[in-house]
Amino acid sequence: MNPKLLELATRHGALQARIAEQRRQLARHAEPLEAALVRGDAVLKGVDWLKHHPLAVGVAVASVVVARPKRAWRWARRGFFVWRGWQAIRTKLVGAR
Repeated sequence: MNPKLLELATRHGALQARIAEQRRQLARHAEPLEAALVRGDAVLKGVDWLKHHPLAVGVAVASVVVARPKRAWRWARRGFFVWRGWQAIRTKLVGAR
C-alpha cells in the first residue's frame, strides 16, 4: 500500500477515535441538563394542555371562587402582581437588547 495512503488512513482512524471520545465526554457533561430539560418539557406539555382545555380551567377557577372567595381573591391579587412583575422584567430585557 502507498505510504501516503497508509498515513492518511492511520490519521483518519486516530481522528475518528478522538471524535468518538469527545462525543462521549459531551454526553457525560450534558447528563445534568437532561433532567432539567425533561421537567421543562413536562411543563410545556401542561401549558399546552391548559391552552387546549380552557373549559376545564374555567370550571376549576369557578369552583375555587365559589368554595373560598376570600382565598381566591387573595391568590388572584398575588397572580396579578406576579404577572405585572414579569411584564416589567420582560420589557426591560427586550429593551436591553
